[in-house]
Amino acid sequence: MRIARIGELGAERPVVIEALEAIFVDSLISDWSRDDLENGAFERIRGANLTTLPRTSINGVRFGSPIKRATKVICVGLNYLGHIAETGAETPKEPVIFMKAPDSVVGPNDDIVIPPSSTATDYEVELAIVIGKRALYLQSPDDSPSHILGYTISQDISERHWQIERSGQWVKGKSFPTFNPLGPSIVTGDSIDPHNLRLWCEVDGVMKQDSNTNDLLFGINHVVWYISQFMELFPGDVINTGTPFGVGLGFKPPVYLHAGQVVRTGIDGIGVIKSQVIDFMP
Repeated sequence: MRIARIGELGAERPVVIEALEAIFVDSLISDWSRDDLENGAFERIRGANLTTLPRTSINGVRFGSPIKRATKVICVGLNYLGHIAETGAETPKEPVIFMKAPDSVVGPNDDIVIPPSSTATDYEVELAIVIGKRALYLQSPDDSPSHILGYTISQDISERHWQIERSGQWVKGKSFPTFNPLGPSIVTGDSIDPHNLRLWCEVDGVMKQDSNTNDLLFGINHVVWYISQFMELFPGDVINTGTPFGVGLGFKPPVYLHAGQVVRTGIDGIGVIKSQVIDFMP
């Protein structure tokens, strides 16, 4: 199953995607949010007869973030072997975990806004895990799949100056508004194999990143299990699982984003998202 939210900013409605149509399910649930998912929204929709519900073509509609107001965005750094090599970093012995402001999440095709005076804004394609059931102190990585709702595309935009040169945690370079286009839909865990997915990112039609989730250092199930050892995961929480080689920082000299560019990001089995890059306008 594919679930999503469509509509203008602030007026998105929860839908189920079938082929090129969106089925409106807001007569059955309020939204795809933490509260609704905790109260069984997904189970109600999965067991419902959707044939009589209103539907519309997805051509030309705006997709919002597939989760309404994600309350946590947790990120894994240095988690692809090729990316570790291009950064010259040591291979982590445990997952590198940091947070990103939830307000950085926007719709999958919304604009990416370059912060004032930034010359080091970077792109990062990532597979995002969306949690479906509370997870705390899981006994084993094998327990993780039952706590995962599904997977979606994350474009984890980073401002490298604030991330690297301004001291402290990476959250500084990750949390600007619009720095996490997410979507277009969540593909549920029973519909996709997340362990062998091609993921890629291109800028102005030039391929920058092209890899596969089989290059992950710490796999999907390990990441969920590991995070649950020190943080309770709730339905609707988003985990960005890391980016592969080819980021702007990895070039010599680095090649960063600027206004006027177009960033396209794709993951096989999930889809493609596209954002215009614009300058901040006060």
